[in-house]
Amino acid sequence: MTAPHRLPPFAAAVTGVGLVTSAGVGAEATWRAINDPGTAPCVPHRPELAGLPCDFMYSVTGLDTRAVLGVAAHRLMDRFSHLAVIAAREAVADAGLDPAVWDSGRVAVVIGSAHGGLPFYDEQHTALTERGARRVSPKLAPLTVVNGAASSVATDLGAHGPSQAVSTACSSGTVAIGTAHQMLRTGACDIVVAGGAESVCSRLLIASACRLKAVSTRIDDPQAACRPFDTHRDGFVVGEGAGLLVLERPEHARARGAAVRAHVTGYGSSSDAYSAVAPDPDGLGIERALRTALADAGIDPAAIGHVNAHGTSTVSNDLIETAVLRRVLGEQPLVTSTKAMTGHTLGAAGGIETALTVLALQHQLVPPTANLDAPDPDIPVEVVSKEARPAAFDAAVKTSLGFGGHNAALVLTR
Repeated sequence: MTAPHRLPPFAAAVTGVGLVTSAGVGAEATWRAINDPGTAPCVPHRPELAGLPCDFMYSVTGLDTRAVLGVAAHRLMDRFSHLAVIAAREAVADAGLDPAVWDSGRVAVVIGSAHGGLPFYDEQHTALTERGARRVSPKLAPLTVVNGAASSVATDLGAHGPSQAVSTACSSGTVAIGTAHQMLRTGACDIVVAGGAESVCSRLLIASACRLKAVSTRIDDPQAACRPFDTHRDGFVVGEGAGLLVLERPEHARARGAAVRAHVTGYGSSSDAYSAVAPDPDGLGIERALRTALADAGIDPAAIGHVNAHGTSTVSNDLIETAVLRRVLGEQPLVTSTKAMTGHTLGAAGGIETALTVLALQHQLVPPTANLDAPDPDIPVEVVSKEARPAAFDAAVKTSLGFGGHNAALVLTR
C-alpha cells in the first residue's frame, strides 16, 4: 500500500452541532437517547412500503417541519432539505453565530446526500402514469436534486461562499465534512456548515434493497431489526435524518471567543475500485482511507481511543470493517455503531455519526451499540454494548463505507 501524501496538520474547530434523527430532534435529545438503548426509537411500519419484505424504517417524529420553516419555504423543499435546514439552524445557533452580521462571503455549505428527493420522484412517477403529464409538478427538479439541501441551507442562512453537494452513497456525510476540512485548510472560507441529510421512504428503493438482501426483514420486530456486530444480524434498516456541524478556521473561532467542542484534524478517502455493491473483501480501501486520515492528522494509531464505526448490521460489512480497525488501530479503541438507534441514514450517516463522535469526545463517553445481544465471536474489536461507557480519550475516528467502494475516515480530537 502506497504511503499517503502528507500535508502540515490542520485542526478545524467544531463550534456547533445540529441533529435531527429518529432518536431525537436536536443534538441534546439525540445524544440522550443514543446513550439509553432502553429508549426505543421510532421504527414504524410505513404504509408507503406495505407488502414489501421490509415495510418499516426509522422515522423522525415530533417535528412539524411546516410550522418550523413556514408554509412558503416548506413548499420549495423536499423532506431531506427540510431536515437539513432545521439541523443547520441548530448548529449555527449552537456555534453562537449570527447570520445577520457574519461575513457571508466567507461562509460555505457542504452537504452530502445519497439520493436527494427520491420519494418525490416516486410520487411524480405515479402522477405521470396514472393521471398524465399535466399532473407532474414543475418543481420536480429543484426539489429532488442532490444539491437541494446545500442550496436550501445556503439560502436559509444567507451564506454566499462556496456551496457544494457531495454524493458518494453512504459515505456522503463524512466526505462532506472532510471536504469542509480541506476548504478551511486552504483558506477558501472561514466557516463551513457541513454534514449530511437524507429521507428516502421510497417504495422503489426499499424494494430494490430487499432484492439485494441488504436490509433486514425482521418484520415482526422492527425495533430490534438493526443489530450491528450481532451474530443474528440480517441487514440494515433505513432511517432518515440530518447531522450538520459548524467548522471554522481555528484563528477565526479564537478571534470571536467561540467555545470549541472538538477538532477535525485528519481526513482520508479512497475507492475500492472493486464492486458496485460489495466492499473489497480484504478491506484495503477503507484501510487506505483510515491510514490517510491518521497521517493527515499526524496522529499515531495507538492514540485513538474510540471509533464510531460504519457498522451497518450487514454480515460482510461488519466483519470487513472491524478486521481493518483491528489491523490499523490494534486492541485499544472502544468501538460502537449508533445505527441501531438512528437506522442507516445513508448519505446522512456520516454527518450524524461524526456529530455523535464530537459529543463523545466532549463528554468522554462512548455510546453503546443497541440490540447487541449475541456478539459475533468473529468481530475482533471491543464493542461497547448494553450501556454507555465512560472513558478517557483524546482522539477518535469516524469511518464510512459507501456503495461503489467510496470510503472515508475522519480523525477528531479534543
